[in-house]
Amino acid sequence: MSLHKSWHLPRRTFLRGLGTIVALPVLESMLPASRAAAAGAGKLPVRMAFVYTPNGQDMQNWTPKTLGPDYELTPTLEPLKAFRKDFSVLSGLAHTKARANGDGPGDHARANATFLTGMQARKTAGADIRVGVSVDQLAAQKIGSQTKLPSLELGCDRGRQAGSCDSGYSCAYQFNFAWRSETQPIPPEIDPRQAFERLFAAGSKADASEARARREHYQKSVLDFVLEDAKALQSKLGATDRRKLDEYLGAVRELEQRIERAEKFAAALPDYSKPSGIPADYESHMRLMYDLMTLAFQTDTTRVATFLAAHDGSNRSYAAIGVNEGHHDLSHHGQNQLKMEKIAKINKFHTTQFAYFLGKLKSVKEGDGTLLDRCAVVYGSGIADGNAHAHHDLPVLVAGGAGGAIRTGVHREYPIETPMANLYLALLDLMGAPAAKLGDSTGSIRDLASAVGDGPAEIIQRGFFGRWRK
Repeated sequence: MSLHKSWHLPRRTFLRGLGTIVALPVLESMLPASRAAAAGAGKLPVRMAFVYTPNGQDMQNWTPKTLGPDYELTPTLEPLKAFRKDFSVLSGLAHTKARANGDGPGDHARANATFLTGMQARKTAGADIRVGVSVDQLAAQKIGSQTKLPSLELGCDRGRQAGSCDSGYSCAYQFNFAWRSETQPIPPEIDPRQAFERLFAAGSKADASEARARREHYQKSVLDFVLEDAKALQSKLGATDRRKLDEYLGAVRELEQRIERAEKFAAALPDYSKPSGIPADYESHMRLMYDLMTLAFQTDTTRVATFLAAHDGSNRSYAAIGVNEGHHDLSHHGQNQLKMEKIAKINKFHTTQFAYFLGKLKSVKEGDGTLLDRCAVVYGSGIADGNAHAHHDLPVLVAGGAGGAIRTGVHREYPIETPMANLYLALLDLMGAPAAKLGDSTGSIRDLASAVGDGPAEIIQRGFFGRWRK
């Protein structure tokens, strides 16, 4: 660790110890001294994340009835009330490549595989899988070299990478979210401990494993190994930065302790086959993953993340909220009102967890705003109504202002069949990773920063128009 003579800290300052590296959040002493500097290398980065929930939504409880900023929150969106000015609902977007298009059944596998790629998955249960490069990996290819991790892939379901999972589609389609190439998926990490180690380990995997084994043997925290470096840094910081650093290191330790508790609880369960670090409680598992994403963004360890909350077709039950039947089974409700109400409860559970994530991002101060202000987070599903396996008018929202580039707090509607990939092209532009084409894109949506009365929404090249309803 080294400091400039002016005591201006480089953005890339780390605390280091044996097999451990702890990146720091944005401190006042890291900020540029002038606006001119802010326009250059010192500018705070934008982060991009994608969160996927399975089996579609009960759309009547998802879709607001009016457009613009004065729409009324629906029951499914109600848990996000505290953040209504921090996200926008986007209606009308579609993934037409998730439809059969001559390939027969398999909508759940296609929904998962298409969501970030916009491509039709080759129908195969063998090794000859093919779909396309996902939007997160297009971003990682262009800006990933600027961070310790080019991207971070998380999930909550143990995956299967081979065999048939959905009507002749390979399990690789259904249990993966990010695709490095058209034939190479990136399995999400489901163990919070392993994800934690990725964020804070230094050196090779062997070095990281050795450091972890030593910590466990001496019952040490990851922070114990960087304590000397931390003390040296704190002696040079102002009062505000010292307080912020203390709060950040406390948050790292608190997360580490929660993972440790999850490991102890898991180890006590008879015949419990999951690896250590995975809580038995789904809500706890999700929140640990959301915390890890927050830390990864806060420390600029990565600027690109994906979170597969559950794979499409998941038949997980939700006994904690009074739903004992499987999610997938309920999604084929046949207009049964009781089943639809249970689907709505599951949907609301997921938005409640997402609200937790937004709260974490918003609690982190960065520059003259918050971490959420510097993010663009897409939340949604590759299926709209689960009973119909619909892939148009998808349930989608975008949270965070992307550094002021996105106007939040509104409900926008695009023409039916507008490719979801058009949104992704716009987000890639905001990330400084522009792409001419992604999947079935027809052009880049460019109205994300517009306010009511600024004119119609546009999609460059094809002249599609979104609309406001006052």
